[in-house]
Amino acid sequence: MRDPYDVLGVKKSASEADIKKAFRSLAKKYHPDTKGGDAGAQKKFQEISGAYDILGDKEKRAKFDRGEIDANGNPRGFDPGAHGFRGGPYGGQQAGAGPGGFQYTWTSGDDGETVEGFRPEDIFADLFGGGVGGRRGGGGGRRQARQGESYEIALTVSFEEAAKGGTRRVYLPDGREVDVRIPVGLRDGQQIRLKGQGGEGKNNGPNGDVLLNVSVAPHPYYTRDGNDLRMELPVTLQEAVLGGKATVPTLTGSVALTIPANSNSGATLRLKGKGIPAHGNAAAGDLYVKLVVTLPEKPDAELRKFAEGWKVAYDPRAKLR
Repeated sequence: MRDPYDVLGVKKSASEADIKKAFRSLAKKYHPDTKGGDAGAQKKFQEISGAYDILGDKEKRAKFDRGEIDANGNPRGFDPGAHGFRGGPYGGQQAGAGPGGFQYTWTSGDDGETVEGFRPEDIFADLFGGGVGGRRGGGGGRRQARQGESYEIALTVSFEEAAKGGTRRVYLPDGREVDVRIPVGLRDGQQIRLKGQGGEGKNNGPNGDVLLNVSVAPHPYYTRDGNDLRMELPVTLQEAVLGGKATVPTLTGSVALTIPANSNSGATLRLKGKGIPAHGNAAAGDLYVKLVVTLPEKPDAELRKFAEGWKVAYDPRAKLR
């Protein structure tokens, strides 16, 4: 894999927040979920995820910066021949156990796929029916159970999906598709965990998880304030002076809002229960509608004539003095 800093497009001095921001931006752009399963996008997404696996982990990033591991997370400078390992049964490069007994990866010669989680003692167990390091016995040794790989995926949902809940189909790095339930009232930045939906466990170990980092797309006119929603509603000068009815869009359909006579710009009216729907122990939020008196986009001759003959009897800027 290329240098992870180059993959994410960040400098080596980038902060953790900058790295996370770069990853989320690229993940949104290339995620197969937004590309209709495009193979090129999936390959790019896997490269981005691999880079973030290195730079998003303090310990791995430090090791990479010190030159202890390469861009794939493999230890540098390891000589398989010095430990008695030559060509493996797959014709690829295989790594042995170092002084610390840590695990390596190997690359299959068939398709170049990098397989993580390789432990030399697994091979010894196959050959000799037991473990290594004094653990071989007449009854045979047991391989250590290991949890499968966990996947971290960026997911963007619409404002309405986050507010009302729903179901989304998500493409996993291993090619599988899963349907994910979007809970009612989901907030931007929340994480959804799909337990056991990650990589398969080894030696009867548990499967990994899938962690969905959710971003909520902005809405054209709603903003969220806790479980309440806020919006601005343009009204005519006539509606502001005389009052009337105005149609207001809500998450559950349009409703008629009564505008009191003599309403100023900035006056805020409440539609009870028309915010984020009730969920868990939280009651439904409200929708707050801020009135904005709006003149016609094109000049209106009658309005101009009225304004020229109107004797202003009040000072709207008195409070500023």
